[in-house]
Amino acid sequence: MLLVRGGEAAVDAPELRTGGVPLVPDGFVWPNCRECGGPMQFLAHLPLAHGAVAVFFCQNDPGMCGDWDATSGANRAFVFEGRLAAAAVPVEGETLLRAVTALRPHPADTPTAEPVLGRLGGEPDWIQGDETPDCPSCTARMTFTAELEEGSDFATSANFGGGGRGYVFQCHPCSEAAFLWQR
Repeated sequence: MLLVRGGEAAVDAPELRTGGVPLVPDGFVWPNCRECGGPMQFLAHLPLAHGAVAVFFCQNDPGMCGDWDATSGANRAFVFEGRLAAAAVPVEGETLLRAVTALRPHPADTPTAEPVLGRLGGEPDWIQGDETPDCPSCTARMTFTAELEEGSDFATSANFGGGGRGYVFQCHPCSEAAFLWQR
């Protein structure tokens, strides 16, 4: 299933989107980069059959932290279930994209005039080679969940090194998620 541009969305919309504010459970603590210590940038809200995935990566000093690596500590993906509400956003750091974009599912076998901004399910379309992460809890190979393109313009674009692509994975039994990107 392709993800195409669905127009603008509210900052706290419960739909598929990039940007805006993450929807989180009570007690959520905004993630900080393990490398630089600064708060991470919220990238995407992906409501799925087994909860919602929230994706973050470090953009405090682009290129200095290993935000492309699933295990570096410079990015995080969380699986949330149950009642979610808009998170309190840190006032310091590069924490939010400049715009919010709704992502609309579109069948992969049907032409679309809208920009393709990613896809759900299937197999990853690796740029460099397979980097499927293992679950940090059970060490099983994680399941591919979504692919995210950089974005269609400066305001909506994630920084995947210029022409890169992000990859989201889940371990359903452990409710773990992971994120990495390649270019």
